[in-house]
Amino acid sequence: MGMLEGKVAIVTGAGRGLGREEALAMAKEGCNLVVNDISGADEVAKECEKFGIKAVANFDSVTDYKKTAEMVEQANSKFGKLDIVVNNAGIIRDRMIFNMTEKEFDDVVAVSLKGTFNLTRHAAVYFRKMGKEDANLKNFGRIINTASDSGLYGNVGQSNYGAAKSGLATFTLIVSRELSKYATVNCVVPSARTPMTTDETPKLVEWMNTKTQEGFDIFHPAHFAPLVVFLASDKARKINGEVFRAIGDKVWVYRGWRAVKMIENGGKPYTPELLAEQVKNELMKNLPSKMEGVATPDVLFGK
Repeated sequence: MGMLEGKVAIVTGAGRGLGREEALAMAKEGCNLVVNDISGADEVAKECEKFGIKAVANFDSVTDYKKTAEMVEQANSKFGKLDIVVNNAGIIRDRMIFNMTEKEFDDVVAVSLKGTFNLTRHAAVYFRKMGKEDANLKNFGRIINTASDSGLYGNVGQSNYGAAKSGLATFTLIVSRELSKYATVNCVVPSARTPMTTDETPKLVEWMNTKTQEGFDIFHPAHFAPLVVFLASDKARKINGEVFRAIGDKVWVYRGWRAVKMIENGGKPYTPELLAEQVKNELMKNLPSKMEGVATPDVLFGK
């Protein structure tokens, strides 16, 4: 019996890359699926059905508020319920801020951040309704959002994508509290080889094809999918409002902004002059690197 036997999930952005691997991994564990993407969803749905589950394709854009409501309705009409939402859909439009157009910013935010809100909002209404009708369900629902390293650390040329993905981590923390009676809400941060990280970002191709000395394909997207399967399962019922980052065979749990150092002025308000002196000579001295915790293949795997 699979870890997700009899469950029903919506996976967005599942026509290729990470979303595809997540859908396949969930299907292997017995989960019925609404496979969403603007292209490729039908092919992935057929692949998933080879594992003996039921799957239906959905080609709607997550940027459409009404269409995401229909995704929840589709899951109900096709399978009789909804248990899991994996918000994976995202796009990149890399550009330095002085060259970025309004449309390039809006499009990325619309898919990654607004799209996640759209589906989460409708799923939340459903999970709350079901939870109120049957208290025995407890926090039966699962929502898994997808952020990125760009959102955690910031990548040059991705102010749009990074802002959206950072917003998703905070969105997760807040919504996890609001839905704690009815669903868990967690965030995952993948580092994996996908069309978005290779075809659309050629400078990452060499890095994303890194292997260990033993031949382990570090960034193969299939390595990331088990984390999503686990968080979608009943075994993760007590895990809520967390951010997990995964690369290859490694998984981290992250916590958000934290104070790393402080100065004070003995109960008196600061003057600009005093701040100029103490910030330079005290507050900014010996700070940890802004990139602390960033994992590269050579550091992680000894390449």
